[in-house]
Amino acid sequence: MTREEYINQLLSSYVLVTLLSEKNHCRVLRLRNKATQKDLVLRSMPQYLEAYEVLCGIRSENLPEIYDVFPMDDGQIVLEEYIDGITVAQVMESGKYRPRGAKKVLAGVCNALHILHQRGITHRDVKPENVMVHNSGRVVLIDFNASRRLSNSTKDTVIMGTVGYASPEQLGLSQSDARTDIYAAGVLLNVMLTGKHPAETFARGRMGRTVRKCTALNPSERYQTVKMLADRL
Repeated sequence: MTREEYINQLLSSYVLVTLLSEKNHCRVLRLRNKATQKDLVLRSMPQYLEAYEVLCGIRSENLPEIYDVFPMDDGQIVLEEYIDGITVAQVMESGKYRPRGAKKVLAGVCNALHILHQRGITHRDVKPENVMVHNSGRVVLIDFNASRRLSNSTKDTVIMGTVGYASPEQLGLSQSDARTDIYAAGVLLNVMLTGKHPAETFARGRMGRTVRKCTALNPSERYQTVKMLADRL
């Protein structure tokens, strides 16, 4: 069965609420169950992504619940929890974060990354657009399309991630690992506090020192685990 055939079949029980995004042959749909009126997110992707399979069935406050994963003849379909809220990027349209709020967001991101890293997965695209804040205040890391399994290769063979948040090793200089996500988490923290990338200006005080360590060019000089970063917060 193709992805389109699966979606058409699913629409006998669900109604399309909105198209959330469409890029690089990936479509993200918000669907609503006709009987229960409960919403979910459907991701239609042209390639198999192991992270969704690994996270299927895991319950965490800081990750969307992955209900099911289906291999298709032309890719993969993922059904996941719909997060009713807005992204950190949307929050920042009204201004910067205060330190307390930024620490709460980053603590949630660190918890989500800890679960991924424990299972041998790096996210590789931590950024404001990929962090949701639920209406209840819950912080959720989403979108694992750039993720990859940790490996023993010497460098990344495919450059992934978002410019500004991607660590040097994601540019093909060496192998990405958990410290790659720590780099992006540091950039995220700095952007929340200052509205700018660390290359332009650092946050002040202790938070600034935390950002500097997260974004060290040499991965060995960063926090080595997200738990170490979370404890620093």
